[in-house]
Order: sequence, then C-alpha cells, then structure tokens
Amino acid sequence: MATFNKSAKLQGVSYAVRGPVLEEANRLEAQGQKILKLNIGNPGVFRFEAPETLLEGLRQNLIPAEAYSDSRGIASAREAIAAYAAKKGIAGVTPNDVYTGNGVSELISICMQALLDPGDEILIPAPDYPLWTAASTLSGGRVVHYLCDETSDWQPDIEDMRRKISPKTKAIVVINPNNPTGALYGKEILEQIVSLARENGLIIFADEIYDRILMDGAEHTSIASLAPDVFCVTFNGLSKSHLVCGYRVGWMVVSGDKAPVKGFMEGVTMLSSMRLCANVPGQYAVKPALEDLAVCDEMTRPGGRIYEQLGAVNEELSKIDGLTFVKARAAFYVFPKLDGRFNITDDERFAIDLLRAKQVLIVHGTGFNWIEPNHFRIVCLPEAPVLREAVGRIGEFLAGYRQ
Repeated sequence: MATFNKSAKLQGVSYAVRGPVLEEANRLEAQGQKILKLNIGNPGVFRFEAPETLLEGLRQNLIPAEAYSDSRGIASAREAIAAYAAKKGIAGVTPNDVYTGNGVSELISICMQALLDPGDEILIPAPDYPLWTAASTLSGGRVVHYLCDETSDWQPDIEDMRRKISPKTKAIVVINPNNPTGALYGKEILEQIVSLARENGLIIFADEIYDRILMDGAEHTSIASLAPDVFCVTFNGLSKSHLVCGYRVGWMVVSGDKAPVKGFMEGVTMLSSMRLCANVPGQYAVKPALEDLAVCDEMTRPGGRIYEQLGAVNEELSKIDGLTFVKARAAFYVFPKLDGRFNITDDERFAIDLLRAKQVLIVHGTGFNWIEPNHFRIVCLPEAPVLREAVGRIGEFLAGYRQ
C-alpha cells in the first residue's frame, strides 16, 4: 500500500494536555511505576462524585433518551439553560438560543468551523486552554494571542489586545474563569473587552465552564451580561461544577445582536445537524443539575475539597525557592513560574525530566501557548496529602535541576 500521512490541515495543531508528556507517563506506568497525576482536570478519577439529584435525572429518563433529540437539544435542558442565562444577567435568551453539545469542546470546534476562513484572525488569550488554538488553527484561522498579565493577577492586557486587532480579526475569545491560571476577571476589564468588540464589530466567545468554581466569596460576571448589543456566544456545562466530565454535557448560548451573524448561525445549525445531536442521556442531567448548585458551594467553601486542596498546593509551593505563583481565585489550577536560575529553555523537556525523576506528571506552560518556557500547570484535584507529596517532590527535583 501507499504511505498515508496525517492531513496537512493538522500542521501546527497540538494539544499538549494529552501529548508527549502523557505518552511518557503511560510508558512508565506500563513498566509498573506509580505516577502522581497533576495534569488533567478530570474530577471523576480523584474520587469526586456527582450529586444524587443529577444521577436520578439520568436514571428516570434512560428510556426516553434512547432516541435522537433535536440537534440543539431536548426542550427541558434548553429551557433550564435559558433560565440559568437569565440568572447570570444575559438578556433575551430563549430556548431557541441554546445549543447542547458533547462537552464544550465539540461546540468550540463547531463554532470555529462555522466562522473561520483561511486568513481570518481570532484573538485568543495567552496562556489559553489549548483546544481554542487547536480548533481555530484546524478550521483555517490564524490565531493571534493577546497577553494576560501575571503581575496583575493574570488579567487580560487590554492595550495588547487593542494593538492586535486588525481588519482580518473576527472574534475575541475570553476564558473566564481562566484555565490554566485560575484567574477571575473583574467587571471593569470585561467592560473594556466589550468596548473593543463593539468598536471593531467583533464576536465575543466566552468560555465560562468554571463560573461556579469560585473561592473566598468571589463573584463571576458573565461578559454577555455587559453586552446586550454585541453578539456573544457563551459556553458552559456540567463537567467541572457537577463532576461529570465523562457524561459530555456542554452547551452554548447565543445573545446580543444576531442580525450581522445570520450566515455564521446558519453554519452552526448545519454542523449541529450533521452530528445529529449531543449525548441525550446527559442532556437529562441538565435541569436537575441547574436546580441544585449546592455541590459547587460545598467544594469551594472552607472545609470543601477544592478549597482545601488549593490551599495545600499554595502552602507547599511557597516553600520552593525559585518559584512564584498567583493564587487561584477560581477553577482548580495553579500556574507557577520558574525563575531564571533553572535556565529552562525547553519546558516540555523539564516536564519529562520531572516525570522520570520524581514520577510527577504536570503540563508545561508552552502547552497553553504561553510565550516563554518558564511556567507549568498543576491540577489541584488529588486529595491534599497526595498534592503535598507531589509538590514536595517538585521542590526536591528543582533543588538540583538546571538545563
């Protein structure tokens, strides 16, 4: 047979969260080594359990869920999501403005395919959740990364964003709360982003999957609530807040002025129809989940697992010379910085060296499209004693590590 190579469309596309470092971890595990995994935000593998109300919603509807649903989703799910959007202050959302998906990831890909032509530009934060960059690149777009400022608690740099808008720019992506930094954006920053979108006629894509994972009484503002006249697509789901990543329950809500985006929405509808529908059993979890948000508060208040585990990571990281970090205000990630003494020129190599020496699996910062090889992400989902041991091993490794 002829040799078959990967499609040229995949040139420049990567997803480091499940890339070469994880492949090396799998190889070491196959040899019998025990790996402490701080690499992926997957609560189910760390003994988090979904609330019973959500599970009961699935159990009661397994027979109705045997059939395809409307490509946008079942009515009860879309009604509950529209009501949730109203609680977040997003004006004018009806069930017809809601699309369910097999996780937010699928919906991001659908939107990028529906929007971008070769040469079109889209502004995405650095650091970012790398699926955004990968999906945009695969769809033919040119990703332009605007910087988030570590010295300002990882808030977006508005002037950098402004400088990078061009006649080819179609949209701005906002990831709030942010993965990988754990930052929560203030209302003033969000209003400035809305102004830029309004002035330049841009779409806002708002990834708000962590809007219910908030620490110390912090409050989340949905950017669409500040932009009733600007077309926004707001993404959310149950994977993180209700601990059911494997159920693949995501959604997006469209709001604002829809007149200029008629063609884009035709593309979204076509692509949604082509994949028939999202996972129907999971859709039946949406209504009971959004009617029971107590699980989120239980995890993030003092004594809750997420709150205490983030605290353990912060405490242990503070003991490591040459390492600084911004405390997370939301989500369950920390994005520490390595100073110049370690001479890190290849942070993927750093991650693999750490893995081989100490059996701790992290994701290197350039995997999140950060501009320098001097950061890495820690997932704070393992129980506190495991996190303390893992961060302690990182400290031991760094004590003697130089590239």
